[in-house]
Amino acid sequence: MDLKKLLTSSVTVADGAIGTLLYEAGYDLCFEELNVTKPEEIYAIHQAYIEAGATIIQTNSYAANAQKLKRYGLQESVGAINQASVQLARKAVQDSGKKQVFVLGTVGGIQGFQSEQLDYKESMQALVEQVDLLLQAEVDGLLFETFYDFSEIKQLVIEARKRTQLPIIANVSLGDIGVLKGGIRLSDALTELYEVGADVTGLNCRMGPYHMLRSIEELELPYDIPLACYPNASLPGYRDGRFVYASNTDYFTSMSERFINEGVHLIGGCCGTTPAHIKAIKEAASGRKPVKRKIRLQSLKTETIERFHEQRPSIKDLVEEKQTIIVELDPPKKLHIDPFIEGAKAIRDAGADALTLADNSLASPRIDNQTLAMLLKEEGIRSLVHLTCRDRNLIGLQSHLMGLDLAELNDLLVITGDPSKIGDFPGATSVYDVSSTKLLPLIKQMNEGISFSGKSLGRATNFTTAAAFNPNVKHLDKAVRRLEKKIEAGAHYFLTQPIFDERQFEEVYEATKHLSVPIFVGIMPLTSSRNAEFLHNEVPGISLSDDTRVRMARAGEDKMKAEQEGLAMAKSLADAAATYFNGLYLITPFLRYRLTVELTRYLRTHTTAPLSKERKLQ
Repeated sequence: MDLKKLLTSSVTVADGAIGTLLYEAGYDLCFEELNVTKPEEIYAIHQAYIEAGATIIQTNSYAANAQKLKRYGLQESVGAINQASVQLARKAVQDSGKKQVFVLGTVGGIQGFQSEQLDYKESMQALVEQVDLLLQAEVDGLLFETFYDFSEIKQLVIEARKRTQLPIIANVSLGDIGVLKGGIRLSDALTELYEVGADVTGLNCRMGPYHMLRSIEELELPYDIPLACYPNASLPGYRDGRFVYASNTDYFTSMSERFINEGVHLIGGCCGTTPAHIKAIKEAASGRKPVKRKIRLQSLKTETIERFHEQRPSIKDLVEEKQTIIVELDPPKKLHIDPFIEGAKAIRDAGADALTLADNSLASPRIDNQTLAMLLKEEGIRSLVHLTCRDRNLIGLQSHLMGLDLAELNDLLVITGDPSKIGDFPGATSVYDVSSTKLLPLIKQMNEGISFSGKSLGRATNFTTAAAFNPNVKHLDKAVRRLEKKIEAGAHYFLTQPIFDERQFEEVYEATKHLSVPIFVGIMPLTSSRNAEFLHNEVPGISLSDDTRVRMARAGEDKMKAEQEGLAMAKSLADAAATYFNGLYLITPFLRYRLTVELTRYLRTHTTAPLSKERKLQ
């Protein structure tokens, strides 16, 4: 019997995890490299799964693509590692003496929630290269597994089908029960994969049998698509610095029976599963034929997403209509906040439209900006809350965002954040589950009522998101291309780093006038020559002109004279900026709010006329 007929006409047992077995054996680097350096270990795992009853085994090639192997300096070994993975699986089958055991070439997904910016085109090239190598090594079929990004696995199935008529099993990994990342329903995903060329579609990893069964029970497939299911052994535990999984083979037998009753054709195991789990699956599948899927007369209930629209205009709305001033006032490092509140009120009374609150700027702990924003709200002060990716993982970010929305703090500045090592606690870790460019679409998703995992939030959030723009770079065109990517990701407007050269405003305007979103240009009063030199020489993304530094140096050690010189330059910069931009972002130095209060009053009395519509408002 050929493999394609086997997959459609019988309940087939696949193997289980390879990586977690190697992890338990003490290996903790590149598991795929062991095909070459420790082939006997991989061969023994294949043998154990065949003896346990697996009719299908997969090659140890999950991460054997150029992008993932590059992390270990093994990108030049892609061919050798993939070829060895097939040879080892073939040898194990041959030595077992069993004729009806098939070898699938395994390819794992690349795109996910990584903070690193992975080029989609390069990722696809790496995956297709691996498919070609596995086909050249003469596998019996292909197994695509642990794909969180649906577009990635769909495109890979299309590319693979162009290259071969061998069976393709395409498994996605879920963000939550019944849904993929981005809110794509599992039923829709599996149907599309089948239509573009997959012979069997299903799911693997992340979930144990219980949650995976719930997802399969909710499926609505329009025809009898063969299903695959590779659950984890359990939810992972963490003991003595290592991840552990439950040893629950009897439970696997009973759950496998339920998978079969739900129409699953191919059952294997993912993380934490062992030959004992596969033996349990074999007991449940023995003598069974695939069950035709139940016809569901009623479709799943679609939850109506509530949407609330704030009565007041967003900051983006304001700046598109008139000159808008936002002022940054750093949250204090100490619990005595009276000076901060006094400064916030003074800035408001001077005419600022909103106060921006940094999120532990320069990686130094400050009072939580959400708490301060709520206190300021009681005083009638609008806050633009900064949100950094450094201090919270994805769980914390979503939780924090839900809290911000509940508190009706919907104006956000999304930034990646300075690394922890530059702050007060250099031993602290930087999380960076995502970068700002990857967090923006997740917030956009929440504005559609969908959580990071793809599940309904029950109500749409109402965030307006700003992003950072550093124009103080050698190649401004490259910086503008990054802005375009951030707009595509969901940014509604931008705040720049402070600019200290009047001529630069025209340059920035010309480079960005084609963009569809507003820009707030940063202006920061200098306080001393020492302050100027620190900003110019030590703070990333800030560059001062020679003239600015000379003028501040002339003020010498006279504190009052230095502040007046810094304020005079800031007023001149603000006048120049208002010629081109409606959005002005004033940065308060060292909580000396009286400087930005005076600058705000100056702007309100000197530059109040909005730009003409014909000049395409920035």
